[in-house]
Amino acid sequence: MKKKKRKKYDGMDIFSFVALTLLAMSIVIPFWNAVVISFETSSAYLNKPFSWLPGEFTLANYQELMRQGEGLVRAYMNTIKVTVIGVAAGMSIMVMSAYAFSREFPGKKGLFMVMLFTMYFGGGLVPTYLLIKNLGLIDTHAGVILLGLSSTYNIIVMRNGFQSIPVELSEAAVIDGASDPAIFFKVMLPLQKPMIATFTLFTAVGCWNNWYWPMLILNSRSKVLLQIFLRSLINATSALTQQEMIESADAIRSYSLGIQMAAVFMVVLPIMLVYPFLQKHFAKGMLVGGVKM
Repeated sequence: MKKKKRKKYDGMDIFSFVALTLLAMSIVIPFWNAVVISFETSSAYLNKPFSWLPGEFTLANYQELMRQGEGLVRAYMNTIKVTVIGVAAGMSIMVMSAYAFSREFPGKKGLFMVMLFTMYFGGGLVPTYLLIKNLGLIDTHAGVILLGLSSTYNIIVMRNGFQSIPVELSEAAVIDGASDPAIFFKVMLPLQKPMIATFTLFTAVGCWNNWYWPMLILNSRSKVLLQIFLRSLINATSALTQQEMIESADAIRSYSLGIQMAAVFMVVLPIMLVYPFLQKHFAKGMLVGGVKM
C-alpha cells in the first residue's frame, strides 16, 4: 500500500495562511467582544473591558433596546421592505443588462462606455439630491431604492460570467426553436446560479446597510430605516450624562455602550442568518464572474 505523500508548503503558502489568519482574527475578535459587551453589566465591563465571556451576564441591554418597541419594529419592517424590493428590482436590471452586454448588438460599445463612465464619475451630491426632489421622491422609500438600483461593477462582472458560457449552447437552443427570453431564463440563468446568488447577497447587504442617502432624504419617523434608527439610538445613549446613569435604577445592569453593542448585534443578525444559505455559491460565483475580463 502506497503511502500518501505529504503536501509540501512553501514560504508563500505559510505567509498566506498567517496573513489570512491575522485578518480573520482582526474581524472576529472585535465582533465577538461587542457581543460579549452587549451581554454584560457596566461594572463587569469597567473591571475588564475585554473578555471572551461576559463577566456578569445580563439581558438588561436587550431589554432596554426592546423598550423602543414600536420604533424598532417599524425600522425593521421598513428595512426589510426596502431590501426585498431593492434586491428584486436591482438584480433584475443588473442581470438583464449583463446578459445584453454579453451579446452583440448595434451601438453596444458606445453604450457600454457610457455605463463605464458612471463607474468613475458621478453626478455629485447636490445634483443627485435635486433630481430626487424634482422626481417627488423625497421622504419616500422609492427614492432610497432608486438610488441603489444598479452597480456598474456588478454588471461588468456578471457580463464576464455570461461571456464564459459557450455560444454553442445558445445556437443549439435557437435550432430547437427557443426564443430569446427562453434562452435567457431556461439556459443562461440556471448556468449562472452561483454568480447570481453571490451578487444577490452583495446587493442585499448593500441595501440592508444603506444609511447615507436615507439619512438625507427620509424625514418622517414612520419611514426611518434600521441603520438610521441605530444611529439615533447611539446618539441618544451617548448623550446620557454620568449623573443620569447614576440616578437610573438599571444603571448597574444596562449602560450606553452595552445598549449600543446590543443594537449593533440586532442589526447584523439577519445578514448573518442569510449568509450560510448562500455561502456554497460564494467562491464559485466570484470565480465564474472573474474568469474573462
